[in-house]
Amino acid sequence: MSGNTVKIILVDDHPLVRQGLKKVIEKEQDLAVIQEAGSAEEALRLINRKEPDLAIIDISLEGEANGLDLAKALRERYGSIKILVLSMHDENVYAERALRAGARGYVAKKEAPGVIIEAVRTVMRGELYLSGRTSMKIIDRLFQGKEMSAESITEVLSDRELEIFQLIGSGMGTGDIAKTLNISVNTIESHRKKIKEKLGIDKGTELVKTAVQWAVTRKV
Repeated sequence: MSGNTVKIILVDDHPLVRQGLKKVIEKEQDLAVIQEAGSAEEALRLINRKEPDLAIIDISLEGEANGLDLAKALRERYGSIKILVLSMHDENVYAERALRAGARGYVAKKEAPGVIIEAVRTVMRGELYLSGRTSMKIIDRLFQGKEMSAESITEVLSDRELEIFQLIGSGMGTGDIAKTLNISVNTIESHRKKIKEKLGIDKGTELVKTAVQWAVTRKV
């Protein structure tokens, strides 16, 4: 590994996804995957031992800390590490929250392998990268003074609450959400309660209706 090689950590809770990404990345002579992690906690332990140049993070990690939580932690503790977020979601809101969390790039997982490499190189140049259907209007909102309303759902909810709200909007029940995020039903119920409080909602049926309407309106 030469001194100019970009050192990368892959953070995804699916080993096969990490394996596929690693194969794509290591076809490039100047890119090297030096660490792999299946959770935010594991990633932080590895990075504490050896700091990479770039972290490629799945937004929907299992456990208490998701990809956005990890991005925020890296921004606070390791300011020099650049962050690229991968996601199965192509809604603008997730890309926006990723950038707010500290990511410099956002790529939908369904994109072709070449897009990943393009994103890596763009981010390493210090530029922003948004792929696929993700609108460049996000950059206008973030960096040209067009701030979102403080009362909007995306501003009111925490990252984990928004993730759960989105899953509710997709039609998933509490048990399915708990399995998907690998956290307890009680934790999901606690988040649902907080979401209702923040949005001024009393009934569970109203929460579901609101989440479904939001999911429809937020799609690009």
